[in-house]
Amino acid sequence: MKDADDEGIRLAKRVAALAGCSRREAELLIENGAVRVDGRPALVPQARVHAHQQVEIESGARPEPVVPVTLLLHKPAGMATETAHRLLVAANHHEPERAGLRFLPRHVAAQRCMTPLETGASGLVVFTQEFRVERKLQEDAGIIEHEVMVDVAGPVGPETLARLERSPARVSIGQQAEGHTGLRFALKGARPGQIAHICDDAGLQILAMKRIRIGRVPLSGLLPGQWRYLTPNERF
Repeated sequence: MKDADDEGIRLAKRVAALAGCSRREAELLIENGAVRVDGRPALVPQARVHAHQQVEIESGARPEPVVPVTLLLHKPAGMATETAHRLLVAANHHEPERAGLRFLPRHVAAQRCMTPLETGASGLVVFTQEFRVERKLQEDAGIIEHEVMVDVAGPVGPETLARLERSPARVSIGQQAEGHTGLRFALKGARPGQIAHICDDAGLQILAMKRIRIGRVPLSGLLPGQWRYLTPNERF
């Protein structure tokens, strides 16, 4: 039978003793990334540590709840929205942003997808823990504009373009190339399958589809599978 020294003690208990605070305050310090064990970040309050291990608490750290966040993901084509949350891991955090922001496991817990995409489409998908963002995307869903780039097979002539313009979307030609045409759709209150239906009615075959903007928030430089935080100054 192992003794208590072999099993160690809970990290939260050790931090509470070091900081002279309550167990809950110790858990908050850990969840905020303010604790290191043997020089490495420790983010799980239930983890066990041994007497010989060095536990450090960041100077000036405060035991505050982790603030809810909103994450913007570039969903790859071929992945169902229902499984896209699996990409919300530290390794997929957009590298230029990663250097200046501290990723916490709580940031990806209980995230709700507010802007689903078809499995075959790629592009911007919004996950949020923030009530204000969730309410905004729900209550204003019918007036928030989605910008989607759609590649279709073959040329798109004036007659076909006129048929597209009679749809709820604003449609323009982005590029014409041999064998395909790039179309730009701007559509308020876009729903999964709606653009495919519009193209089908116009006799167009979709080759690829990518959402590049929701409201005033762009996909920016995210590569497929990468995510970033919604910044405080961004609004949908």
